[in-house]
Amino acid sequence: MDTFPLSLPSRTPDRVAHRLAWLDNLRVVLTVLVVLHHAAQPYGPADWWYVEGQPREQALATFSAVNGSFFMSLFFFVSAVFVPSSYERHGARRFLMGRLFRLGVPVVVGALTIVPGVLYAYYVHYRGYGPISFPHYFTDVYLGLGEKPADWTGPSWPDLQFAHLWFIQNLLVYSVVYVLCRQVARLTRRRPDRARHELPAPGHRILFAVTAVIAAATFAVRVRFPLDTWIPFLDFLQMEPARLPQYAAFFSFGVLTRSHGRLHRFDSRTGWIWLSGGLAGVALLFVVGADAPCFGPGGFNAPSALWSLYDSALCVALSVGLLTLFREALTGGNGLTRELAAGSYTVYIVHLPVAVTLQFYLVGRGLSATAAWSLVAAATVPMSFLLATGLRRLPGLRRVL
Repeated sequence: MDTFPLSLPSRTPDRVAHRLAWLDNLRVVLTVLVVLHHAAQPYGPADWWYVEGQPREQALATFSAVNGSFFMSLFFFVSAVFVPSSYERHGARRFLMGRLFRLGVPVVVGALTIVPGVLYAYYVHYRGYGPISFPHYFTDVYLGLGEKPADWTGPSWPDLQFAHLWFIQNLLVYSVVYVLCRQVARLTRRRPDRARHELPAPGHRILFAVTAVIAAATFAVRVRFPLDTWIPFLDFLQMEPARLPQYAAFFSFGVLTRSHGRLHRFDSRTGWIWLSGGLAGVALLFVVGADAPCFGPGGFNAPSALWSLYDSALCVALSVGLLTLFREALTGGNGLTRELAAGSYTVYIVHLPVAVTLQFYLVGRGLSATAAWSLVAAATVPMSFLLATGLRRLPGLRRVL
């Protein structure tokens, strides 16, 4: 079984582990970026958040837009890289059972502890339904066992949701789909022992084509489902359709990259060029502003089409560029980086209540948006990693976390 869902397998040989330590370094940075992103939610973007009525800063809104364009797609890619080797080591049944345990348990436990805690704080402060104890909120409102208020403000009834755990939930579904695809391929393959042909590493033409396909699919989806529209697919899977083409594509790329050995054969010169283009696109976005009229969240219109293309181009360029940067320049590792990598999965799970608690504490303190975000971010990152370190050492939790 993998050490945890998003890291190097525990049985990876030292030689290979050394070569791929940069992936763990990248994963730590992505985890920190998730924390910074959630720390900025009340102070920049116009999205719904657990804390309302805070001062806003356009630069933080743009920061969130840039993050949203690529960081979770890249997280799906990194998470998928070792899926094929884990499947081949353990077989379909053990692989699935391991994924259900390592991904399913945190989702269920988090949805029954972390998520109702932060939603209860939102309910008490902003919904205006009068005082209610947490046990009554949990049973009557969160689980929906009570009567639905006539003036319920939504967005859905009951309050039960997965919040930031949607990523882990979606990753579990993608893993199940991967197993199904492998089983179908095994049953339909005419020559099961044939040699697997190496696919060429992607160059500029392939990357441009990938960008165009993802942009077209993204625009098609956003005609009906604008950005920040979340739906409970089959009343269980919490997903944002507007980013589904990016997430599904990058999970697939991660699987194919590791399966066909292209992780180290990708031309670094190509990666540097795409990184430069991605950073230029980020700089332009900060100059123009994420809420400029030329960018649209969705619908069948020119701004939506433009943002779908720009968003997808940033996704591909920054993802390819960061993979190149870490593979070529940020390859070192030591005891601290390995400990940070080991705890990053837990940090993803536990950081939200830490950030939201600090955000509530700063309400009414007279701070600017930038100052409040800076304090929340500076405190949440180390506190979350320290909390993760402690939790992972508790009996029984290390197997899950």
